[in-house]
Amino acid sequence: MSLAQLHYTSAPPGPDGSGFRFTAVSPEVPPSLVREAEQLIGYEPPRDAPPRPTEAELAAFPEAFSHSVLSDGSRLLARTVYTGADYSGRWGNFHAHAVHLPAGTTLPDGALPITAWGSPGWAVTTPDGGLPEPLEALPAAGRLTRDALVAFAASRAPWLAGFFADLRRLAEDEAAPQIVLVERDSTDVAWWIALASTVLPRAGAHGLTFTTYTRRPQLARQQIIGVLPDDGRQLSGYDQRYRVYDCAGQGPGQAVADAWAEAAARIWLGGAPELFKEAGSLPGSSFAPGPLAVTALCAGIGLGTAGRTEAAVWAHDHGQTLGAERLHRLVAALCAPARSRSEAETAALTRLFTVLDGRAPTAATAPLAALVLTEAVRSPGSVTEPGAVRPGSLTEGMAQRLATELAPELRAGVADAGQGTSRPVELLRIAAVLGVDCSDLLPDVAYRLSTALLADPDAAPTPAVRRALEEDVALRAALFAKLDARAVGDPSTVARLLARIPLGPLEEGRALPHLRMCAEASRLTAGGGDRVTALNAVLRAAGVSLYAEPLIVRTAVRLVWDGGTPTAGEARLTLGETGPAPHRAAGTSSLLVRAALEGAADDPDVPDLAGELLAGFSEDLAARERAALLLLEFARDLRNGSAGPGWTDRALALRKVAQPVEPAVLGRAFGALAHRLLAADRPAGELDALIHGGDPGLLDAYARAARSKRVRDRLRTSPDGAADCFVAWNSHPQANGAWQATRAELLDSVLRPVVRELPAEDVASVESCLERMGGRWAEEFRAWNRPGAFGRLGRRLAGRGRRGTAGGHRWGDVEPQRKDGGQ
Repeated sequence: MSLAQLHYTSAPPGPDGSGFRFTAVSPEVPPSLVREAEQLIGYEPPRDAPPRPTEAELAAFPEAFSHSVLSDGSRLLARTVYTGADYSGRWGNFHAHAVHLPAGTTLPDGALPITAWGSPGWAVTTPDGGLPEPLEALPAAGRLTRDALVAFAASRAPWLAGFFADLRRLAEDEAAPQIVLVERDSTDVAWWIALASTVLPRAGAHGLTFTTYTRRPQLARQQIIGVLPDDGRQLSGYDQRYRVYDCAGQGPGQAVADAWAEAAARIWLGGAPELFKEAGSLPGSSFAPGPLAVTALCAGIGLGTAGRTEAAVWAHDHGQTLGAERLHRLVAALCAPARSRSEAETAALTRLFTVLDGRAPTAATAPLAALVLTEAVRSPGSVTEPGAVRPGSLTEGMAQRLATELAPELRAGVADAGQGTSRPVELLRIAAVLGVDCSDLLPDVAYRLSTALLADPDAAPTPAVRRALEEDVALRAALFAKLDARAVGDPSTVARLLARIPLGPLEEGRALPHLRMCAEASRLTAGGGDRVTALNAVLRAAGVSLYAEPLIVRTAVRLVWDGGTPTAGEARLTLGETGPAPHRAAGTSSLLVRAALEGAADDPDVPDLAGELLAGFSEDLAARERAALLLLEFARDLRNGSAGPGWTDRALALRKVAQPVEPAVLGRAFGALAHRLLAADRPAGELDALIHGGDPGLLDAYARAARSKRVRDRLRTSPDGAADCFVAWNSHPQANGAWQATRAELLDSVLRPVVRELPAEDVASVESCLERMGGRWAEEFRAWNRPGAFGRLGRRLAGRGRRGTAGGHRWGDVEPQRKDGGQ
């Protein structure tokens, strides 16, 4: 089938006019496309072209060989050459010969458009009769030979990778910038297009549009545009529209970050364009860099780190498709000495080894294992984690060689305190694989690791650390020893670490009492349960006697109470079960003392605990602590009636030594003393001591006790009690100002309101009690209680409905007298 053709030139007058016009068009070319084609096949001579060129000069004019897409999807392949003078002898004539390829068709035999460059099938004159001669094909001229293309690629080495990168973008994105090739000869542009057609997938090469020459690149619609140096300058500043490669000037100024383009350039520079077809048979998308990089490396063509990375990534996913022989070559190429390797490359090599180890022969994978280990040692910032490499991954000779070569670096890296924790433990693992002894470095590594784990239990246990602790028994043992030592000083932090991060089982037979206690405490329910029971459980977990190792008591106490204070009841139970000796040796007696001194005012165990502490730690207590505990014991004795004489003096003396005394302790002691002084059975002289002492604190406690509900109820129900208080609060009014103020306030705010509310018969009972006491007390009471009009009305109203007899409440520790004076 003949190709549809078009001829265009400056022709003599004819039916279609004169000047530039189509002089021959195949009938099958749609008329609607003829005018569109006319815009694509014009020609302007170079700026410096001679006006009347000789035959030799005419042959040197650039050739515009183009491949363009038309509006209906069809394509136009054209060759336009300068012919000099036209039919009339005027200069400036050219001849364009084009073939039209309908949409979806190609040149005969699937030939690529660029193969028609220089074809003998192109005409330079219009055929006679105005009708194109049949054209079955455009046979190649034989100029695009393999060797010629390799030589041209070598001459354009600086621009290859960038050109291929932009070519890929053009193939993937219609909006990508056009490529402009600045060459002194349009023939060189054709060579570029031939290179491009070789690296592109077959369909992409058929669809690639180009022109080898134009004077007006800004009007060109093709993807690749060839221009002479003078015409390339006008594109300066249009970087978003054009990617300009000035091959007539200086080389490119920056590297290309495109692994596919780099591999394509290296293949051409390696003189192996046949590898493009081989790469196309491997799994992967059209422009996936992996297949191209693998093919290049297997052929012995070196690549940069980006290309090697892509090859390793591809082999990880598709290595089984290569076969044993090519896989062996690929691994050898990946492991060949390289100027530098990126972190991404070393990580990809590690993953590749992981998937190949055990599936491929050791002889094939051993170099990869050696490289992974070497990179892990020599790249401090490497993300390589050679977790799968084991002694069997290397040949015996290779393991010995690496051990000798890497031992100094391994030991230095393990010992480097600035390396954090992950790297040293990973280096320890590599040392174990290679048989490099680092046992003397383990204690320091374990100390750094324990510090990091305790400081940040979320970030410190990296995958490398976790794996090392699982596999390295010696490291785990050293770490446990350090944690056990740290638990002596800060057991709660160690327990929290064990509760959050499982560090492996504690081996039987190893003395790690404090760490075992922390492990037990981490299993206990936080914030609940019987803490004394928990203490006993933690002590049992230690596995040693608390008398042989008293410090376990301190560890246990800190674990259970975690900086807090036990209650007095808990302290008594603990002290009762262990005795004082272990607490004295462990230094935990101070916590028990604090439990007593900080105990709640209503805790009944506090006084008894104070007595037990005084008995158990008599020689160990500081003077202030002893005095405070004695105050608590004194309060207990006051309440049970066993306190000896001299209450006020004893309380004040102990307070002085116990300063600064805890408020609860002082409140308990002064409160107990005040209530005893308000009791009817108080010893003679004790109240006088309070009055004449005039201590504000003790008087305040006495006033508070007098205002209590217990005392007020007793005043209402016991005439003896009311009479006793009246006498007490009227005694020694001039003793001192503090007592004067206290007694006056109690008479007015406590006793007077109660007496004013009593029925007349109850008031009479109080007067009777005072009369039995003798002296002036009854008369003074009547004068003090002399009612006014409001007083009589108030008593009359208040007396209605009240009980006429006293209740059975106790006043102090003595039963109240009956109205008849009996007991």
